[in-house]
Amino acid sequence: MSSTQSIEALIDLMARLPGLGPRSARRAVLHLIRKRALLLTPLADVMTEVAQTARECLNCGNVGTADTCDICNDARRANGELCVVEDVADLWAMERSGVFKGRYHVLGGTLSALDSIGPEDLSIPRLVDRVSSEAISEVILALNATVDGQTTAHYIADQLEGRVTVSSLAQGVPIGGELDYLDDGTITAALRARKRV
Repeated sequence: MSSTQSIEALIDLMARLPGLGPRSARRAVLHLIRKRALLLTPLADVMTEVAQTARECLNCGNVGTADTCDICNDARRANGELCVVEDVADLWAMERSGVFKGRYHVLGGTLSALDSIGPEDLSIPRLVDRVSSEAISEVILALNATVDGQTTAHYIADQLEGRVTVSSLAQGVPIGGELDYLDDGTITAALRARKRV
């Protein structure tokens, strides 16, 4: 047995994480080993705890340590607004902005004919049930501006037609963006969604 087998196994596992390749993983592991007491041991403890307690919210699909997440448990957020996102990372991005004060619904992906992903493979039926059973007045579709994202948005809008107001996030020129660097689709969307100054 090699004396570095467990270290190599850690490097291999770290290299599988998004944004880390073999070189970055090797540097990260070496840094963790050098800072064992400060980083490695606390990281291992927290990872063990998260592995044992993390679960998906039964209501919205967010990730937390209870059956129902803090957002769903917050009575102040039951304002009738429901923001639909593709995955938990999108929910967390919306929360970082601090602007949205309603509740969420995580789809778990988007519809994709190429990948054989249909409505039943996502939490779209659960979304329709939530609109019927909760006091939802508006569903905000915060889906990515991809072909699959837009297909999913149109499908959801069709499913909820006549039940609730359905809106989507504005699309177009980002703050600080320069027209010269934008693609044609973004410029087109921005021009169509223009507003009076």
